[in-house]
Formats: sequence, structure tokens, C-alpha cells
Amino acid sequence: MTTATAPARPEASPALRQARRKALLHWIAVHSLGIAAALFFVLPFVFVLLTSLMSDDQALTRDLTPNSWHWDNYLRVFDTPGFLTWWKNSLLYAGLGTVLVVVSSTPVAYALAKFRFRGRHLSLLLVISMMMLPPQVVIIPMYLFWAKQMDLSGTLWPLIIPMAFGDAFAIFLLRQFLLTIPDEYVEAARIDGCGEFRTLIRVVLPMAKPGIAAVALFQFFYSWNDYFGPQIYASDNPGAWTLSYGLESFKGAHHTDWNLTMAATVMVMAPVILVFFFAQKAFVEGVTLTGVKG
Repeated sequence: MTTATAPARPEASPALRQARRKALLHWIAVHSLGIAAALFFVLPFVFVLLTSLMSDDQALTRDLTPNSWHWDNYLRVFDTPGFLTWWKNSLLYAGLGTVLVVVSSTPVAYALAKFRFRGRHLSLLLVISMMMLPPQVVIIPMYLFWAKQMDLSGTLWPLIIPMAFGDAFAIFLLRQFLLTIPDEYVEAARIDGCGEFRTLIRVVLPMAKPGIAAVALFQFFYSWNDYFGPQIYASDNPGAWTLSYGLESFKGAHHTDWNLTMAATVMVMAPVILVFFFAQKAFVEGVTLTGVKG
């Protein structure tokens, strides 16, 4: 009785083995760089998080992990006078400011993207010029107007009210995204009898959700992290401070309690991280598509 033997597999050629080796080395190099970049951004946050859970004596020592986990540090943060008020002010500034920027910038971006009128390119050039203008250049006349003429010093309204008149970066970003929407949709809506406002609401906005989401996230991040504006207008009124500005005062009040300072820092960063985590798909899509057409 004879048994059949399987044919021997042919050995890979030297060229094929070299190609496989190069592919493996390339895979290792790419993933190593990716892991290194991830650690570069993640490790500082991990350090802050672990320090926030340490005791007062262990914080900023050689220990990398807490000997005992003090979750009550996050509750102790709210014992600082005004911390909850800073939270409310940050939500007001970032939330209301984001809504105003989106509502006021979208019609302007729609007009620049879909209307054909004399001076359209000049208007776009003015918008781009405003993007390049540093805010420090106009801060003195703006402060004199809002603080002296309007008597709004010590509040956040000098930062919120101008957002109702549009933002140059938001207009430019939305305009670039609206250019990717085919003009045939707008023309069809006009032929069916839709006015420009109804066309914008019923046709353009549903197709522009990724671009609007990107603009909203950019504005929310900017307002939530803004330190310069509250320092200029609200520094003399602790009741109007935001988290970004109040955190400096918190650090001064707890200069030896680094665990509490780190806990407050985590609470300031957490909303931004959560918002980006749940909206990153729309954010990335909106930013990517803005550069398709010029």
C-alpha cells in the first residue's frame, strides 16, 4: 500500500524574499513612528490624569502612579469659590458664541460661494485680509469702545456680541465647503420657485452639515480655550471669569496642592475631548472637503 506525498512547495526566490523583508521593515517603521507620535501626545495627558488622583504629599514626586487613588480630588475642586461659576461662564461663552458664529457666517459664505455679483472677489479678499489681521492690532480701539462707550467692562458680552456679525475664518471655511456643492441643486431649487433663503435652509444646509460641524467645533474650541479675551474684558470681575482664565487663579490659590490643580486641569480639558471624540467624523470630513475646489 503506497501513500501519496504532497508536492514540495517551491522556495521563494531571493527577489521575493527581499521584497517581503522590505515590506515588513516598512510596516515596522511606519507603526513605530505612529506609536511614538501617539505617545508624544498622550503621555502628558496621562501624567496630568495620574497626578490628579494622587495625594498632596505624593504629587510631583518620583512616583509615576498613585499609591492610593483619590477620586475625591475632583469633588474638592468645587470647594474653590467661583469654580462652578467659571464653568457656567465658559459654557455661555463657548455655546452662545458658537451658535452666533454659525448663524451669522453661513449666509455670507453662501452668498460668496453661489452668488455672482460685482465685487465678489474683492469681498472675499477682504475676508481673507481680516483672517490675517492679528487681534492685538485692534484690541485697544475695541476695548475703548466696549468698555468706555458701551460700559460693558467686567462682562463677557464684548466677546460674545461681535460673533453675531460673523467670523472671517468661519466664512472662508464655509465658503470653501459650499463650493463643493454642485450649482445644479441650487439652480433646480430656484426654478421650482424657492427663494434664496428657502434654498439655503432646505437645500444647501442639509448638504453642508460636515462643513458647519467643522466650523462649530473650531469656534467652540477657540472660545472654550480663550484666555486673552477674558483677561482683557473680565479680569476685574471674578464673577465673569471663564475656566481658562480662572484656572490661573486656581493655581495661585493651590500652588502647593498640585493634585487639585491637575484635577481642575482635567475638568477643563474633558469637555473639549468629549466633543471632539463624538464629532470627529463630521469634523474631519468637513475640513477635508473644504480644499476640493477653490
